[in-house]
Amino acid sequence: MNRENNNYYIGVGRRKTASATVYLKSGGTGKIEISKRGKKEKKDLDEYFTNSLLNKKEILRPLEILNKQNDYDLKIRVEGGGTTGQLEAIRLGIAKALLEVSSEYRTTLKGFGLLTRDPRRVERKKIGLKKARKATQYSKR
Repeated sequence: MNRENNNYYIGVGRRKTASATVYLKSGGTGKIEISKRGKKEKKDLDEYFTNSLLNKKEILRPLEILNKQNDYDLKIRVEGGGTTGQLEAIRLGIAKALLEVSSEYRTTLKGFGLLTRDPRRVERKKIGLKKARKATQYSKR
């Protein structure tokens, strides 16, 4: 399943309701552009995720493990979800795109748990309850 075109390697990552398409361009300098799907505006990683520095490092973890931080340029299209869901979707997308580059990376990335999609989703609200599992307070008398 090699989707290589014009030196681009494509990886799609999903988490909760967030979806991220990562375009990994070989021969780059480590530049990262993030844009929302359907919008023309492109932002840098620090501009897009303004909150936590720890989360930003977590995005680039697949590249750091393989020591490829400055070897590729990243173009990322994000859709849906919140910041944490988008962060984890991007991380999975980067890992999948790296697999397109070389299948030898699989054992390393899999060892760090970067190729597993997190299946957890929000549980639906049930009838008669306030939330998915929260019921009204029980009064005996």
